[in-house]
Amino acid sequence: MRPDGPFHAGELAAQALAGVASRGAGIRDFMPDQHRIFFGQLPWLFAGVLDRNGWPLATVLAAAPGFVASPTQKTLSIAALPSSDDPALDAFRVGGPIGLLGLEFETRRRNRANGWIETVVAGGFAVSVTQSFGNCAKYIQARNRAQDGAVPAASPVGLSGLDAEARALIAEADTLFIASTAAPDSEAGGVDVSHRGGRPGFVRIDGDTLTIPDFAGNNYFNTFGNLLQQPRAALLFVDFAAGTLLQLQGVAETVWRGAELARLDGAERLLRFHIGEGWRRPQALRLRWSAPEYAPTTLQTGLWPAAA
Repeated sequence: MRPDGPFHAGELAAQALAGVASRGAGIRDFMPDQHRIFFGQLPWLFAGVLDRNGWPLATVLAAAPGFVASPTQKTLSIAALPSSDDPALDAFRVGGPIGLLGLEFETRRRNRANGWIETVVAGGFAVSVTQSFGNCAKYIQARNRAQDGAVPAASPVGLSGLDAEARALIAEADTLFIASTAAPDSEAGGVDVSHRGGRPGFVRIDGDTLTIPDFAGNNYFNTFGNLLQQPRAALLFVDFAAGTLLQLQGVAETVWRGAELARLDGAERLLRFHIGEGWRRPQALRLRWSAPEYAPTTLQTGLWPAAA
């Protein structure tokens, strides 16, 4: 963390563009005990990493609760790695930056831990944590665990754009995850992975471009601050009933103001994501979840079909 605060220049610039300011009081360079306990009770962990060309990738790791442990306030030990067909696997290497997000659907609780990969072994890896903070429960849809699915029978599908199945998954999505990175020379840089939520239809599909509204949040602007410095980004969509994962890489731009914002209830800015490459991985996630119970904040947000 920077000695004069937790935000890098991009995050401060994004806050200024949004007309807000944050002291980042909840951002620490260590994990409080409640966060350490929280990670240890999760059946999954979302991760943002960088491939060898510096492009972000977003993925999810899953195993029996307890697969994430915290030996110290600045260390996470994760007894899992991406599967061999996950495009993010190669990015899990010693010295690589990583952003982690723990999400507990049942309680709508989420905590973040960003840092660097310290060691990698056959069964997992360890992370040296440099930033730790919680996020509010806004826009998190509550779900309950269902019976785990079978080992995936279908092979991953590489995409240069969206196919019909990918479009259908996005159209029904009420949740997505975005990975981003600051400029390489940023003092408080690294990789971040963040959650976004809304009602199905909150992501607009125009060819191979996605438009995602940004609703009122914690005013940290980690993602948008990163994108001001480095527009490369990655998205992860999850079919929570079937376990299919859709991982996308592309270039993002931010719409900070204009008439388009007024068309969608609750939108304070828009993230435009231009897809460059993707992977659709049927049933790659064995965890299964119930239908969503929408957060009260989610029900107050708009949908693109209605806006049109």
